[in-house]
Amino acid sequence: MLKWISFTLLVASCSLAGAKPQPVKMKDATVEVYKHVSDSDLHIFRIDPPGHDPKVDKAPAIVLFFGGGWNGGSPTHLEPQGRYLAERGLVVFLPEYRTKSSHKTAPISCVNDGKSAIRWVRKNAARLGVDPEMIAAGGGSAGGHVAAAAGMCEGLEEEGEDLTISSRPGALVLFNPVYDNGPDGYGGDRVTEWFPAISPAHNITKDDPPTIVFLGTKDSLVPVATAEKFQADQKALGIRSDLHLYEGEPHGFFNLKVGQGKKQHFIDTVLKADQFLIDLGYLEGEPDKALLKSMAAKGKK
Repeated sequence: MLKWISFTLLVASCSLAGAKPQPVKMKDATVEVYKHVSDSDLHIFRIDPPGHDPKVDKAPAIVLFFGGGWNGGSPTHLEPQGRYLAERGLVVFLPEYRTKSSHKTAPISCVNDGKSAIRWVRKNAARLGVDPEMIAAGGGSAGGHVAAAAGMCEGLEEEGEDLTISSRPGALVLFNPVYDNGPDGYGGDRVTEWFPAISPAHNITKDDPPTIVFLGTKDSLVPVATAEKFQADQKALGIRSDLHLYEGEPHGFFNLKVGQGKKQHFIDTVLKADQFLIDLGYLEGEPDKALLKSMAAKGKK
């Protein structure tokens, strides 16, 4: 019998600058260790759909990666989006991954861990009631980079893992992702050793997953031109690539906790992500706008 770990963990808080570890509490979530690194464990939170029975169900899933500039962050970053998607029928996973503040690691470790998390979900799919062929990934900012790199960048796998089990997601849901890591892109000076292999924008191929991107036009980290070129390059290869621009909005505009004026963007981005996943067969029925409005009104996490 699997021994479940306490729901309260110490992880880095979500900040581009990094911060001291803060306790994370995720109500009604199950947490397991998905990876052992040096002297610590990495945990993954799971939120099941209502009535989900892993013994008989085989549901689509999504793995959501927090943002934080590869410096810090918490699995709670995209918990509101995850809770909504779980209510809609997805098994949602919110993993920790190594960052500069938590483990003094470089961005390559973030990608290694992202791939490990997806591989762990696929490896344990039968036990978790997940369809191994229907695992999407998403993330915000650096978490968007981690998700995109898992879907688009070859190699960069953790040494010693079973590479016969794929770490590649079947779809990408990206919130202001820092996915161009070239000399003129985000964090280029921090990934020189692994460039261009680590930069999704430099590794677009015809077998990439369908992708949806949300970006504010005043994002200081991801220029609109970068997102438009990414979309054009994907479409040129026949890949579905949706880009939704939000006029005048900065980086992180989609976060539910940014402020009262941003709640409509939380609702709109998740509704569009829902429809995207419906189109791909991950979800059924119609997006639940009433639920999102209720979550936004409560500022629910």
